[in-house]
Amino acid sequence: MKKTFLLGLALIATTASAQSLTGAGASFPYPLYSKMFAEYKNAQGVSVNYQSVGSGSGQKQIIERTVDFAGSDNPMSDETLKTAPAKLLHIPTAIGAVVPSYNLPGVTAPLKFTGKVLADIYLGKIKLWNDGAIAALNPGVTIPPLPITVARRSDGSGTTFVFSDYLSKVSSEWKTKVGTGNSLDWPVGTGAKGNDGVAGVVKSTPGALGYVELVYAKQNKLPYGSVQNRAGKFVLADNGPAAKAAEGVVIPADTRVSITNSANADAYPIASFTYVIFYQDQKYGGRTEAQAMELKKMLSWMTTTGQQYNEPLDYAKLPSNAANKAKSIINSMTFGGKKL
Repeated sequence: MKKTFLLGLALIATTASAQSLTGAGASFPYPLYSKMFAEYKNAQGVSVNYQSVGSGSGQKQIIERTVDFAGSDNPMSDETLKTAPAKLLHIPTAIGAVVPSYNLPGVTAPLKFTGKVLADIYLGKIKLWNDGAIAALNPGVTIPPLPITVARRSDGSGTTFVFSDYLSKVSSEWKTKVGTGNSLDWPVGTGAKGNDGVAGVVKSTPGALGYVELVYAKQNKLPYGSVQNRAGKFVLADNGPAAKAAEGVVIPADTRVSITNSANADAYPIASFTYVIFYQDQKYGGRTEAQAMELKKMLSWMTTTGQQYNEPLDYAKLPSNAANKAKSIINSMTFGGKKL
């Protein structure tokens, strides 16, 4: 009787643990993931606890095997992947846009920016809003002579990676002096944690400029500017222009790819896939087989049924080539060498 009772308790515990999943990482997709996971619980009865702690922290936690999956806007480098105890996989879940958001009293029309002007602001070379370089891009707009308060991330951030990846492609000075990464040695700026933190600095500071994922600018009712793309067109971020950044891009087998500064004439230039990262062999990732099966089901749902929530929250859906690659990667998941 006692043995049967204990076995019953073990079964209940295993079943309960299989009914919840944990993730951590990027704030970039947090509004989307919050909606997705709420809908997933309603549909499947499985709770997904996702903590918006920044891509760098998410990558650290998946390597340490303290979460079922990580969220990251930048794919892990080969060097970082080697530090994991077993093979990690990436799948894209959405495309988002990083926008230059600002607080300029009296300015109602969206300002125009080039990559060079954005780089020079973040290099500390352009210090005033009425600088000639900004004024030349915005004829007819009366821009107040406010000092620019540069807002940027203080944490390890995939949004920073996307923004700096773009700046490195359009400014040789930025590439040489600062470069690309999710944590940078910033020349100037006020640091804040998360996209919500940067949006908060911009919202509360007249004269501030910050880079945030599009939905954070919209949720905080912050104006954001159009950015000149590679074809010379000034494009305001939206689902369509963000999706255009991935058109014609060859998605590698592991899906790790940059789509900033797209050659597509209609593309918004500061766009990126956002990724979920997880262990291929879930046993070596520290999960039970029941948890592994739940994770596989959830990832499959995110990249199929869950895509209906992308566009209403200002993210672009996965293009078919990326969705197909994601399906293949999910289907490669194993547990102790056995296919799930």
